Amino acid sequence: MALAKQKRSRVPPLVWLLVPAAMLLFAGANAHLLYVAFTSQPECVSHLRAPDPSSGRFRAANSDC
Repeated sequence: MALAKQKRSRVPPLVWLLVPAAMLLFAGANAHLLYVAFTSQPECVSHLRAPDPSSGRFRAANSDC
């Protein structure tokens, strides 16, 4: 009795290129996000702590540096 040959699934060569490319894109996007988060300095905005009389809302999110 001969042993039955197992059918090996072949992964297309394109998959071997797309999976690492997607992983590099994901890692690069996250690295860029971290770079921008640590290097950007939003400018300080001077504002009054009192609400704007016309709208009743406060004027700026960040206080003056």
